[in-house]
Amino acid sequence: MRPQSLDELAGQKHILAEGKLLRRAIESDRFTSLIFYGPPGTGKTSLAHVIARCTGSRFESLNGVESNVAEIRAKIDQARTWQHLRGQTTILFIDEIHRFNKAQQDVLLPHIERGVVRFIGATTHNPYFYINSPLVSRSQVFQLEPVSSQDMVEVLKRALRDKERGFGKQMIHADAEALHHLADKSDGDVRKALSALELACLTTVANDQEVIELTMAVAEESIQRKAVVYDATGDAHYDTASAFIKSIRGSDPDAALYWLAKMLHAGEDPRFIARRLVISASEDIGLADSNALRVAMDAQQAFEFIGMPEGRIPLAHATVYLATAPKSNTAYAALGRAMSDVEQGRTLQVPVHLRTKTRKKLAEASGESPEAMEYLYSHDHEGAYVAQSYLPEGRVYYQPGEQGLEKRIKERLDYWKSQFERHEK
Repeated sequence: MRPQSLDELAGQKHILAEGKLLRRAIESDRFTSLIFYGPPGTGKTSLAHVIARCTGSRFESLNGVESNVAEIRAKIDQARTWQHLRGQTTILFIDEIHRFNKAQQDVLLPHIERGVVRFIGATTHNPYFYINSPLVSRSQVFQLEPVSSQDMVEVLKRALRDKERGFGKQMIHADAEALHHLADKSDGDVRKALSALELACLTTVANDQEVIELTMAVAEESIQRKAVVYDATGDAHYDTASAFIKSIRGSDPDAALYWLAKMLHAGEDPRFIARRLVISASEDIGLADSNALRVAMDAQQAFEFIGMPEGRIPLAHATVYLATAPKSNTAYAALGRAMSDVEQGRTLQVPVHLRTKTRKKLAEASGESPEAMEYLYSHDHEGAYVAQSYLPEGRVYYQPGEQGLEKRIKERLDYWKSQFERHEK
């Protein structure tokens, strides 16, 4: 059921709809090198085949796992021969291009420059991280998205109707809910959906009327359990972790628990999750509820003590606590402003009265007045506060918010500020 035209390709309307750049480039035959990046089963290889068909090009393919430099050179030599003898362009498609080492990727560069081949690469890994910069810079990168359930159902219906490539010659009746189940459980992977449909059709016994009935029960047996698309070192890892933290920051405990469950189910390192919780406790909750940091640290220690599978329970405890806690990033933002001043501005000298005793003696020897060197010990004064300058130029970095316990901090700071201003007058 591999697509034979652009219109048969499921999904990817963001790059292949009428008027989109990639479609215009294909239909006008005006492109050089392409890199397709996306999850398994989204049509990267199929799209390369369709491009070759649309442009009348020869199609040659290699695999990043199996191929070597000698095979690359052999394909390029064949392409040069066809170009010289027949004037036909060759598309060299390399699946899993990220598996090629630097030397293998560099072999392609001069031949792409001279137009000997048109290169199309496919990868499930972010090309900007896993493919050499010179090759990426010579290519247009297009990201393919998981195919929606609606588009997937249309692919399955087409497979049931098609008499040449599908099951159109057989009498098959598929319940709508069964097709939707196959589409939903395939997690955006068309290959997985078609494989499940094929398994269902080939293993289901026809009824007395010679009709194969694909019911929900048959669909559930054929697809079995949904495989979570997750690469512990790739984009799915970072995207899911990002969604997890942003759900906590957005105060959505249900979303946070879902992304936590996905990471745990996919085999993510629970210590990585615990570290993210500790960071979020200070970055996103901060002074609005300082207890959040203690809860996150306790969850990390509890996990180390009991391990999996029970260790997931304190992680869930901390996740819900952080998601439902009041939020403040003021301490984190204040540090950012201070760091920016240190990196970009003039370095401030430590005021004389805050220096060590040895440094004070040096200041005294240089003529500093005793008053300027006097340090006032806070605990000797009422409320353990005394009006005194601790930073030259009166810079302000920390700006307390109104959330949770930070509201009380703001009240204290406002009071101390009024005391300092009264002292200055």
